[in-house]
Amino acid sequence: MTNSIFNIKTETDFHAACLETFRYQYENVEVYRRFCDYLKKNPKEVDEVEKIPFLPIEVFKNHLVLDQNSTTEHFFQSSGTTQIQTRSKHFIADFSLYEESIYRSFEQFIGNPEDFIFLGLLPNYSENPHSSLIYMVDFLMKKSGKPENGYFLYNHSELFELLQTLNDKKVILFGVSFALLDFLDFLKSSTKPIKHLSTLTVIETGGMKGRKSEMTKDELLEIFKKGFGTERIFSEYSMTELLSQAYSLGKNIYESPNWMRVLIRNTEDPFSFLEEGRTGAVNIIDLANRHSCSFIATQDLGKIIKKPHTNGILGNAFQVLGRIDHSDIRGCSLLVS
Repeated sequence: MTNSIFNIKTETDFHAACLETFRYQYENVEVYRRFCDYLKKNPKEVDEVEKIPFLPIEVFKNHLVLDQNSTTEHFFQSSGTTQIQTRSKHFIADFSLYEESIYRSFEQFIGNPEDFIFLGLLPNYSENPHSSLIYMVDFLMKKSGKPENGYFLYNHSELFELLQTLNDKKVILFGVSFALLDFLDFLKSSTKPIKHLSTLTVIETGGMKGRKSEMTKDELLEIFKKGFGTERIFSEYSMTELLSQAYSLGKNIYESPNWMRVLIRNTEDPFSFLEEGRTGAVNIIDLANRHSCSFIATQDLGKIIKKPHTNGILGNAFQVLGRIDHSDIRGCSLLVS
């Protein structure tokens, strides 16, 4: 089942994989089994995807979420915004699953990694080895193998000079939002003429972290379009607790790959789901999370929308609209201690 998730081609395939994964994780991930038992969910009665319990994402902050058949010291850790904040840890038993998920998702939505130069307005891997985002970009750079690949978080002048030399090459600039804004501020103050790249694609990954005044995602994307002189302003959606990525190729609409799916839960009743177009809390199915938990209840707000085009991808289309103000989730008091 581990590798077959990347060969899912029908809804029947997806549903079967979800149910098999649920039963495997109920048997082998202790904290998830305890959560399901607390909710009195009999795995034999779970015969539909909508009946599968979704583990609150906060559990990754205080508990080991790991397949009992796996042992690993390797983990991804959330960034956190304060020194005292408890940070999530996602232990990774099989990096090959993450790497295949990275490659296939990027290939589906954007293209072959080997065709691009990858630049990062991010810390490099040696500075932050526990970042799932940095691992992803580092992996894409290795697959690309281009000599121009590199990280430029604090070196705006070097990034500017390099971009001026790449006009005929396909370039991906990955960046957290505040770093992309900082670079645009540098460009505004530059006395040198700016030559925009017709082949540049910017992929923002979120992450304001209080560094800039709050703005809507649509406003942010417009600033990037004007500042970088390109319509190719894309977005990537993932998190420490996931091993898959959804991409937005414009208009703030994300699409998930075949082995990942978003459901919208009712914020008043976490065990019911909302139809397309209604805003609620984001639940995520990520079948690449084989050795942790594939069914995650996040604290993001969002809604399912009609897919913007038919592209042979089963995953659904959705928007992320912000964060839930409160963090209490009914049904998980057992896991707090």
